[in-house]
Amino acid sequence: MDAAAVVKVMAGLPGAEEQEGWAGQPVFKVRNKSFAYLSEDQTRMHLKALREEQEALVAESPEVYEPSWEGGRFAWIRIHLELADEEELGELITEAWRLTAPKYLVAQLGS
Repeated sequence: MDAAAVVKVMAGLPGAEEQEGWAGQPVFKVRNKSFAYLSEDQTRMHLKALREEQEALVAESPEVYEPSWEGGRFAWIRIHLELADEEELGELITEAWRLTAPKYLVAQLGS
C-alpha cells in the first residue's frame, strides 16, 4: 500500500480530515482528534489502536508493524506501508478512526 491508497481510505471516513503536522507530515483527524500520521517521506504510518491489537500485530508481523507509544487504553502502531497488506491496513485505518470518532459519525459509516 502507498500513501495515495491511504488517503483514498481516509476520504471514505465521515468527518476525517487531512491536516499538516508540525514537521509538515500529513495528520489525519476526526473532530480535531488525531488517529493517524504519515511520515514525512510517506513510507510509514503511525496508527491508533488498542494495546491488545498493537501487541498481536507486532507479534504476528514484526517486519510490517512496530510498537510506537502507549497511553491509557490506546497504543500506536508504526506501519511500513510497502510491506502492509492493503485490505488489512484499510481495516486498521477504519478501526483507528472508530476509536476516535464520535458515535454519530461511526453510525454514518454503517449506513
